[in-house]
Amino acid sequence: MTEQAASSRNPLTALQQRLIQDGRSKGIGYKAIATKLGLSRDTVRNYCRIHNMGGYADAQAAEKREQRDAQCSNCGKPLTQPHTGRRRKFCSDACRRAWWLAHSDAIQKRESALYPTTCACCGKMFSAYGNRNRRFCGHGCYIQNRFHRSELS
Repeated sequence: MTEQAASSRNPLTALQQRLIQDGRSKGIGYKAIATKLGLSRDTVRNYCRIHNMGGYADAQAAEKREQRDAQCSNCGKPLTQPHTGRRRKFCSDACRRAWWLAHSDAIQKRESALYPTTCACCGKMFSAYGNRNRRFCGHGCYIQNRFHRSELS
C-alpha cells in the first residue's frame, strides 16, 4: 500500500501525527502514546508501521541517540567515541565552552547553591552561586580592594 493511499484513509490530525512521531523518537511505546492521545493502540501502531517507525521504541530511541552522539553538539563535526568511559558530546574544549556560553539557560541552578553575601569593598548585598567564600560582588570591587585600598579611606 502506498503512503498516499494510506494517508487518504488516515483519521489522524497533523498534531496527532507529530505527537506520535515525537513519542516514538523519545522511546515511548504504542500503548502509552495511544493513551495520551485518546486513540487505540492499533491506530498508533499502524501509523508507525506505515511511516517506518515500527519495532521496539527503545531500539529506535537508541538508534537516534547514536546518530546524535556521532557528531559534535556545537559544530557538527564527526566524533570518535571512546570504548570505555563517558561518551563525548563535543569535539574540543573550545566547542564545549562555546556551546555552554550560547546555552546558559540550560544550566539548572540549585537554590541550595546560592549564598547571600555582602561585598567586602562596596557593602552591596549579592548572591554568590556555588561559592560561599566569595568576598566581592565583581571584578571591579576586587581590583579596588586589592590595589587601591588606601583610596577607600
